[in-house]
Amino acid sequence: MQLARETICSELQQFEQIFNDAMKSDVVLLNRIMADIAAHKGKQMRPMFVLLCARLCGDVNDSSYRAALLVELLHTASLVHDDMVDDAMRRRGAFSVNALWKNKVSVLVGDQLFTKGVLLALDNNDPVLLQIYSDAIQQMIEGELIQMTKSNKLSFEESDYYALIHAKTASFLAAACAAGAASTARDPDTVQLLHAFGQKVGMAFQLKDDLFDYGKNDVGKPTGNDIKEKKVTLPLIYTIQHADPVTRKKLLYIVKHQHTDRDKVNYVVDIVNQSGGLDYAARQMMIFRDEAFEILYKFPASPVRAALEELVRYTTDRAY
Repeated sequence: MQLARETICSELQQFEQIFNDAMKSDVVLLNRIMADIAAHKGKQMRPMFVLLCARLCGDVNDSSYRAALLVELLHTASLVHDDMVDDAMRRRGAFSVNALWKNKVSVLVGDQLFTKGVLLALDNNDPVLLQIYSDAIQQMIEGELIQMTKSNKLSFEESDYYALIHAKTASFLAAACAAGAASTARDPDTVQLLHAFGQKVGMAFQLKDDLFDYGKNDVGKPTGNDIKEKKVTLPLIYTIQHADPVTRKKLLYIVKHQHTDRDKVNYVVDIVNQSGGLDYAARQMMIFRDEAFEILYKFPASPVRAALEELVRYTTDRAY
């Protein structure tokens, strides 16, 4: 992501200050928790997409920074709540909010971040910004609920998988790109174009995450977690659809009834690797990536477009 960071170096420095200021609180406990979250923030890809899409359409302004801040606040809030729901002890190499302060505080911290984001848009009269992100959040929540309600009736259809990852992941990255564009572009069609661009990138991004679960490289977590949590992803879907009847029956039984047995999970991981499931999912990921490039190349060549292209490549080429 070197080119992307260099292209918007000054904007990222200003965003960093804005983000750190936003994480401060007069409430002692909240201030301590927010400082801990800020100290272990991630790669901030979503704010980078916001700022680059804003630059692609014009000059970065106060609305652009609010769009970048809002996406990071909302994303952070969702992670705090996810760690609570999943009872996760670690987040980005550190103890999670849930591990240190338990469920009640996690709920309140996540709610505080969501509220702070909403007030940011309302106080600055940014209804378009609020609408873009609210639509995405609604899709994310519905996607999570759909996945939860289907945990006992698993779907092994590609179309269902794509619909789920669109709702849970791609919709939010699409909102980030659209919000950035909306802060500087006057043409609604341009905003929609970059929304579609973000959707394609988001689909590729989630496919890469799902590939990690069946890979052999160390990515900081054990393989097979998705199987353990009864999450059906594309590598497994392809494997089951193309397996012989005996193997298919065995795989289905393990996923439905023996998904907490480490040896059984390892068997599924091995079969997926041997069956071509990883290769197929990787090809589909690259199709989404290339569709994102087709949209991006509608814009004139520029350093900003090149930086966005690099950022897209990072989503599919990253090692973790």
